[in-house]
Amino acid sequence: MSGQQEKRGLVRKLIDNSFLLIAGAVSALIWANVHTSSYQAFINFDLLSLFHHAPSAGHETAAEAHSHGFTLHFFVNDIVMALFFAIAAKEVWESLLPGGSLANPKKAATPLLATVGGILGPAIVYIAGTYFTGTHDSLGRGWAIPCATDIAFSYLIARFIFGASHPAIAFLLLLAIADDAAGLIILAVFYPQAEIRPEWLLLTVGAVLLTMQLRRSKVHSHWAYLIGPGIISWFSFYQANIHPALGLVPIIPFMPHAHTDLGFYARAERGRHDTLNEFEHFWKLPVEFGLGLFGLANAGVVMSSLGTGTWVVLAGLLIGKPVGITLLTLFAEKALKLEKPAGMDYRHVVTLGMIAGIGFTVALFVSVAAFTTAGMEQDSVKMGALLSFAAAPIAVIVAKLLGIRPLPLVNVDTPKIAKAA
Repeated sequence: MSGQQEKRGLVRKLIDNSFLLIAGAVSALIWANVHTSSYQAFINFDLLSLFHHAPSAGHETAAEAHSHGFTLHFFVNDIVMALFFAIAAKEVWESLLPGGSLANPKKAATPLLATVGGILGPAIVYIAGTYFTGTHDSLGRGWAIPCATDIAFSYLIARFIFGASHPAIAFLLLLAIADDAAGLIILAVFYPQAEIRPEWLLLTVGAVLLTMQLRRSKVHSHWAYLIGPGIISWFSFYQANIHPALGLVPIIPFMPHAHTDLGFYARAERGRHDTLNEFEHFWKLPVEFGLGLFGLANAGVVMSSLGTGTWVVLAGLLIGKPVGITLLTLFAEKALKLEKPAGMDYRHVVTLGMIAGIGFTVALFVSVAAFTTAGMEQDSVKMGALLSFAAAPIAVIVAKLLGIRPLPLVNVDTPKIAKAA
């Protein structure tokens, strides 16, 4: 029995540490390079055809399936990922509550400025790269792709390099939370699906008001909020041409929630039963499986797609991230007289800046949002997002060269969800 429990524990640990996302991405890469046409037919498959009884429903072309709108790709990127971003928004919101990492301005100031560097640095390097290579007209729209940091993978690599109890871990997590918030804003403002139709946002206001009314009526079940105001808000984003994956974000702060934050990976949070935490507890595992589908539906890039887009994304992540984070931390300390956490020096700042260069999940998502039409541009920047895993071994080498040794490990939780922005 203990052996079965150990196996179940190992499986759950793998799931919590984004194994499904990696497996989906690797499977997509292999499939797309072995049989591109069947992979494209798979992601463009019309899910509504499953409910059709016409004999030809299973033999539609990819273009015909896509014209129906409700493809597997749409289901994953616009509906499943709405739950992913809702949980990301929940973490950002709670970090602003008393006890949260963003609640104390003095404590958060330096990492927040480092976050600005982690966004400006990659964007500047990316844009400069497109101008230098004469590809700004075709690739310039993707400037936000290297601004992302994959929080789960970055956290795992940081624990390996620094040890779980090092102050650099808290610095990185706080930076990543702020990066999440900035990523949500960037997606909403800079990557509309078409011309913004602001009149539809009145439905968003209505969804928020309905959420507040449900809360005043002491409705506890998260299903009431998800099926009612959640669907209304999602639909309003869809109709307004703002990416519907962000559609649940507006109602998150108004759902019944705890009034304090216990910390980003606090085990005690599992015992909280407010509506917002129960929402996360229920959807955490399904979203991990959804992220596996996300990897499968988005990472299918043929190797011949390596190109200028790949290199400018990688330059933004592997050069712009660590340089931007380091320079803005230096500015915060020297010009603004702010402080780094005790126990951190610039060896740690440079190293965590490199760790933050792992873009992957949200970088891949932004790639599709920036380049909505499949083709060489989209595939080349996707490849850059996937290859950003190179930041992990580079960070390990940088840490070795700088003489960084991990502090003794302590018992901390595994990531609650593989999120990043």
